[in-house]
Amino acid sequence: MRATEIADNVYWVGAIDWNVRNFHGYTTPRGSTYNAYLIRGETNVLVDTVKRPFFDQMVSRIKSVLDPKEIGVIVSNHVEMDHSGSLPLAQSLTGAKILASKRGVEGLGLHYDDIVVEGVEDGQELHVGNRTLRFMETPMLHWPDSMFTYLVEDKILFSMDGFGQHLACSRRFDDEVDQDVLMYEAAKYYANILMPFGSQVLKTFEKVKGLDIKMLATSHGIIWRKDLGKIINAYLSWAKGESKEKAVVVYDTMWGSTQIMAEAIADGIASEGVEVRPYRLADSDRSEIMRDVLDARAVVVGSPTLNNGMFPSVADFVIYMRGLRPKGKIGASFGSFGWGGGAVKAMREHLEKAGLEMAFEDLEMRYVPKEQEKLKCFEYGQIIGRKVKGG
Repeated sequence: MRATEIADNVYWVGAIDWNVRNFHGYTTPRGSTYNAYLIRGETNVLVDTVKRPFFDQMVSRIKSVLDPKEIGVIVSNHVEMDHSGSLPLAQSLTGAKILASKRGVEGLGLHYDDIVVEGVEDGQELHVGNRTLRFMETPMLHWPDSMFTYLVEDKILFSMDGFGQHLACSRRFDDEVDQDVLMYEAAKYYANILMPFGSQVLKTFEKVKGLDIKMLATSHGIIWRKDLGKIINAYLSWAKGESKEKAVVVYDTMWGSTQIMAEAIADGIASEGVEVRPYRLADSDRSEIMRDVLDARAVVVGSPTLNNGMFPSVADFVIYMRGLRPKGKIGASFGSFGWGGGAVKAMREHLEKAGLEMAFEDLEMRYVPKEQEKLKCFEYGQIIGRKVKGG
């Protein structure tokens, strides 16, 4: 396994995880990478490591450039173990000192007993021969310890979990891969990891916008070198909660009644010229749904009542979405019941706590909807569609 030179004497020495299919709660059908970078110079620097099972991959790539024992500094931008898991092994192998943010020193100490870490200040610079590393704290993007590292002379921003994607690929750069796949995975990554931290994304942009950046060297997926504006503008849009004329209808069903309602509501929304994406939770992945929620204006959730509450799959979804706190969405809740309700009320409470503006009355129907009730669902969808269009 060989390193990939991404700039003069700067190398990608990370690992490709072709087989990972779940990453702390959401699916990764295209796998992922754990990106680490080697800067060769008067003092050789390793920026981040990899998930512990992939340590040998990283070492093999480093050895294609130099003896690992020649590394003098290891920068840890983030404590999470997909990046820090190999730090104890790397320090033992190289003897290098590890640098991290102040919160990073604390976090790494709570993870590992056998490493020594030095803290760096926000804005501090480290001169390594004819190169300069500048450390920039980016708290809650997406852990308290997170920081970016800027290689000043080469204009490379090692952006940690910012701008990444879970995308295993034999290519390393944005201009070498399918753009639709790249942006889909970047959006899915943002929706499921960074969505709660939109305000921190905007603060970070203000902090780094004055930098001359030629490359965004991410910690997952593809490195951006061709069209940085494309991903930066997308992040700004997502962070601001900008949306389009689109609604997502998310539901599950027990005996088909809630599905009848969902399909009629979706038809009503579509009749107003609004894009609509219905998802039955039994057949859908919540992380894929959140990708569509990211740029949707309305989120409509439906459930049958089970034991005076939400259907389990619906409860799972609304709690997951509540944690991600989508911005600028309108919401609606609907469902069916038999002898006693409860699901719709519970959904409304969770959707409100998720930050959705509940702009519509709840819609509930008992047992199987008849034609007149189907029409009522269709009209309910029309009302939602008009609201999505600003009516």
